[in-house]
Amino acid sequence: MSLFKNLFNGDKDENLKAESTLNWIPLNSLSELDQIISDSNEETLAIFKHSTRCGISSMVKRQFEKNFEASLKDFKVYYLDLLAHRDVSNAIEEKLGVRHQSPQLVLIKNGAVIDHASHNGILNVDFKKIN
Repeated sequence: MSLFKNLFNGDKDENLKAESTLNWIPLNSLSELDQIISDSNEETLAIFKHSTRCGISSMVKRQFEKNFEASLKDFKVYYLDLLAHRDVSNAIEEKLGVRHQSPQLVLIKNGAVIDHASHNGILNVDFKKIN
């Protein structure tokens, strides 16, 4: 029963415990998104869009956490719970021109998207070549 509960309920925003060196930064508001876009002028940033009710999104998120390398521990990855903050997801599409998908990883530098991936493609993003 626990397996099915975990699979179908996904993980909630308060359960952002990574089993790796990845430190999720919650993205919960439009003002935070604007700040991320502004901060991307100083460094490359990532937004991980996740649906807490989607089994595929949960599996990709867990694998992403597992594969995230210790050498990248200072790379800022923002976590967006799509169900709780759909307005922020819509704003990402409007402001950055990236069509919505879930799960989705959006990389931002100098106020613009430099790369994005969805589903299992997220696991192929090479962060070492980005920064």
